[in-house]
Amino acid sequence: MNGVTGVVLAGGQGRRMGGVDKGLQLLHGKPMVATVIARLAPQVDEILINANQNLEAYAQFGHRVVPDTVGGFAGPLAGLHASLSEASHALVLTVPCDSPFLPPDLLSRLKKHLNENDLAVAKTGDQPHPVFALVRSTVRKNLEEFLSRGGQKFQTCSNTST
Repeated sequence: MNGVTGVVLAGGQGRRMGGVDKGLQLLHGKPMVATVIARLAPQVDEILINANQNLEAYAQFGHRVVPDTVGGFAGPLAGLHASLSEASHALVLTVPCDSPFLPPDLLSRLKKHLNENDLAVAKTGDQPHPVFALVRSTVRKNLEEFLSRGGQKFQTCSNTST
């Protein structure tokens, strides 16, 4: 397994927060996405930011910004799809833009559970956290078909605990 692309998922509309772009909200005087990138960067070889609004603001963080190719703010899977199309590496690690305290060893934890599976998803107890996932780029075609049929929800396929 050579190389991992890290993807910061910042493509949502922030509906639960009144339309606020969560990744750009300040935490301790810095945009949350800046803290997420700082925690993710040592774990991966490349970072992409999936965003559908405020593209210029996200570009200022020094990484390629990749908007969804599926229209209508179709959710994190649309962000994963767009990122898989642009990733330089066969493995993609996704994290949300509003989780500044992600584990510094998230990648190594998920790699332990990937084995022959196409993805590993973080889990706390019985609660999966599918936006924290390690995904093989080979899922792109199946994901594209799923999205084309209107699918939008992550399907948890792993018993990973992190």
